[in-house]
This record gives sequence, structure tokens and C-alpha cells, in this order.
Amino acid sequence: MQVTINQDRCCGSGQCVLTAPTVFDQGEDDGLVQLLQEQPEPAVQSQVQLAAALCPGNAITVHDGADA
Repeated sequence: MQVTINQDRCCGSGQCVLTAPTVFDQGEDDGLVQLLQEQPEPAVQSQVQLAAALCPGNAITVHDGADA
């Protein structure tokens, strides 16, 4: 799994941080998503997929092994 973010689409809701805090964080100044792990370990991959689905700005993209 490969994760990418688009900060231009981020609205700072923080759902990603609440859902997968080891993979995502928010900037102190702007509240925008920050990616902590581009290739999350298998134990948190379902949380990352949920975070991407919950993101109101569609700022998170999850690539599986075939298209990473």
C-alpha cells in the first residue's frame, strides 16, 4: 500500500488523524494533513483506507500494490 495526500484539497477536518494517528498528522499552523508514513504497515492499512473514505476533501489517495 502506498499513500499520497493532496494538501490543496485538505479542509483540515482531522478525520484522518482521528482514524489513523500513526499515519497522519495535522500542521500546527494551518491544520492541513501531513503524511507520516507513505507505506503504512499492514496492521493499520484498514484504518488508512477508512481515513481516505472519511476525508471530506478527498485529499487522501490509497494505491494498492498494483498501481503504486
